Amino acid sequence: MAELKHFYETFQPKHYDVYIDIDREKKLISGKTTITGAAQAQEISVHQKYLKVSAVQAGNQDVPFTTDDQADTIRITLPAAGDVTVAITYTAPLTDTMMGIYPSYYQLNGEKKQLIGTQFETNAARQAFPCVDEPEAKATFDLAIKFDEHPGETIISNMPEKSEKDGVHYFATTVRMSTYLIAFAFGEMQSKLTKTKSGVEIGVFATKAHQANELDFALDIAKRAIEFYEDFYQTPYPLPHSYQLALPDFSAGAMENWGLVTYREALLLLDPDNTALDTKQLVATVITHELAHQWFGDLVTMKWWDDLWLNESFANMMEYVSVDALQPDWHIWETFQTSEAPAALQRDATDGVQSVHVDVEDPAEIDSLFDGAIVYAKGARLLVMVRALIGDDALRAGLKNYFAAHQYGNATGADLWSALGAASGLDIGAIMHSWLDQPGYPVVTAAVKDGQLTLSQKQFFIGEGQDVGRQWQIPLNSNYDAAPAIMKEKEVVLGDYAKLRAAAGKPFRVNVGNNSHFIVKYDDTLMQDILTHTDELDDIAKLQLLQDLRLLADGRQISYATLVPLLPRFADSHAAVVNTALYRVASNLKRFVTPDSPEENQLKAFYNQLSADQLARLGWTPKAHESNDDQLTRPFILSAALYGKNGAAIAAAHDLFKANADKLASLPADIRFYVLANEVHDFGSADLVDELVAAYRETTDGSYKGDLRAAVTQTPDKALLAKLIGLFKDPDTVKPQDLRSWFYGILANHHGEQAAWDWLRNNWQWLEEKVGGDMEFTTYITVVANVFRTRERLNEFKAFFEPKLNTPGLTREIQMDTKVIASRVDLIEAEKDAVNAAVAKEIQ
Repeated sequence: MAELKHFYETFQPKHYDVYIDIDREKKLISGKTTITGAAQAQEISVHQKYLKVSAVQAGNQDVPFTTDDQADTIRITLPAAGDVTVAITYTAPLTDTMMGIYPSYYQLNGEKKQLIGTQFETNAARQAFPCVDEPEAKATFDLAIKFDEHPGETIISNMPEKSEKDGVHYFATTVRMSTYLIAFAFGEMQSKLTKTKSGVEIGVFATKAHQANELDFALDIAKRAIEFYEDFYQTPYPLPHSYQLALPDFSAGAMENWGLVTYREALLLLDPDNTALDTKQLVATVITHELAHQWFGDLVTMKWWDDLWLNESFANMMEYVSVDALQPDWHIWETFQTSEAPAALQRDATDGVQSVHVDVEDPAEIDSLFDGAIVYAKGARLLVMVRALIGDDALRAGLKNYFAAHQYGNATGADLWSALGAASGLDIGAIMHSWLDQPGYPVVTAAVKDGQLTLSQKQFFIGEGQDVGRQWQIPLNSNYDAAPAIMKEKEVVLGDYAKLRAAAGKPFRVNVGNNSHFIVKYDDTLMQDILTHTDELDDIAKLQLLQDLRLLADGRQISYATLVPLLPRFADSHAAVVNTALYRVASNLKRFVTPDSPEENQLKAFYNQLSADQLARLGWTPKAHESNDDQLTRPFILSAALYGKNGAAIAAAHDLFKANADKLASLPADIRFYVLANEVHDFGSADLVDELVAAYRETTDGSYKGDLRAAVTQTPDKALLAKLIGLFKDPDTVKPQDLRSWFYGILANHHGEQAAWDWLRNNWQWLEEKVGGDMEFTTYITVVANVFRTRERLNEFKAFFEPKLNTPGLTREIQMDTKVIASRVDLIEAEKDAVNAAVAKEIQ
């Protein structure tokens, strides 16, 4: 069912009066929505989903209507076209799908409670009230909410509450905005409030199950972020308040509802006294991402979902720009290099991947656009490229003009390039067209041919890929002046290599800074020159070298066996970015060994060698005033030492567990998972797993919850793993929002892989009913593809998922992930012996 015609073309709402009465006890919504707007025809349509419409009036007169549940539609026949006021009376169920209006559940002092919240993106506002549920259909809204209210409950929305009468809460009229950004919530809440320098009220809201100090970090970041964005965008925050709300049940990570941003609890609240640095960084970037949207996405909104990247790519870049300004000591751009860049490069190398800009109409397909590696990570990388090209002054000037021209309205990508181009004097649109509108990216081969230094570009694939001759305008960022700033051709000759090398006095490199979206393949002459001078490379250059070699090995352009002897030369780096890249390569070596085989024992010995010196340097316990790099590196080292069966590391973890057995939550958050996982894996019992699952149920600390979940799924006991799988349908233990993480933890444990895979196949229909309506559903397919590595599993994957290829929203993911597994299987079969021989050679 394709929405070939947008409803906005025939009916343009100007204002909504939305009255909703919610009965939690009966799980029933009753409502009346009055829409004032301009009808371009006598027949108009508005969206509805799961609504039971009892009456439609126009000008206080009943008018004919029909509902079409397949098309999410109410079709209305008006007396005449023109300005009209339409009133629709309806009821609807209050569902548990985490979409529309829904309850979140939590425990407080042993009592089960609920907090009602909303999630309307992409097209679930129609589940709450009839509307033209399209981003272009902006209007103003008056919300009036009634509910079965108890003493001590709070209700909040996009705008401040202006009055309450007869149990109905009336909120101030919104600014002109899209339906998917409307939000409200009510229940028993605690809050902390402050004000920005410009007078915007900042609030953080959560259930009373949390400690009050868990709200402090978010309040500080949100306040400073709003102040930063007002300055950077040179455009005032346009609403009276910015509230951040932690919902106990939430499908996405967070949602940028204008003035009332909603979050998973674990991505907003944290213990200020015991939270790992990387978790603080994650929470800060999530908050700043959503607050970047308050301008870019909310004030100016994409015209249609095909320009979703306009919202998400930009917010993904700005989260780093802002956190870098708020916490410069964190060096947050290094996190961009270790998370966003590799995610984008890995995903974007599979043939069939979506481009950043995608044409889409079918509502069922819209949610599939939210590909984190492409629309978020790749898109952000492309905007980082633009920022590097034009500089911050032109970026800010262009954005100011963009907001001024399109505020409270809609825009397209072309509008953004026009504004940035006018501010910078560059044809940004021409450069970006090749990156946004075609999938994939190039590998630039740098080679000395007949004495001439030559560069060529060709699309890079992991697995089979059809080369259709795509070309990109590539910002080369070379360290040799002979290289052009932008490479537009298939091949360029830079000149006599010997002369260029002598003049430069350093090895030739391109993509210096690793900010452009391509990888580099150096020929043997150039690569050996770089490797001879690795000590002179900065940390980002070392990360990039390991990253590009790993991808080239994944793409079968070089052998993984050649990477093995390179790893020890980087193993003593104190830089977290280098260690992240190093252990990403090392982790991929696990694919080439069968669990519990002699080859795996060799690999474990290699891991032990790689990590031993760093383990001795860092130790288990975080030290006062140690560097951020040391804090971020320690987890890699502990993980490697435990996998490597380092006896001292295993004993130290066991001792830490015993010393803190009655207060496990107080273990330093940086190391807590490794202590717990070691205990479960090497010293575990049914009683221990029961104890940790009970702690998981009870704690409200999202970080500790994550550690407990990840630790218990490490058990090698198949009976205990089966018992954990038995909890998947128990929402009081495993919330639907957390189910994928539980599933993946057991699937990735080779002792539990079969049982988890069987569970998924046997319960797919149940899973589809439970979480099939949200944008994370397809990622169940993705996590399976991340684990499978044998031809037998590939065949099972195809047998199960290929019959589902025509399911709207799943098609691309199934096709992509089939290729991901197939390429991995081919790689392992071709290189297994060589890789294991290379590892054996390193440990002799």
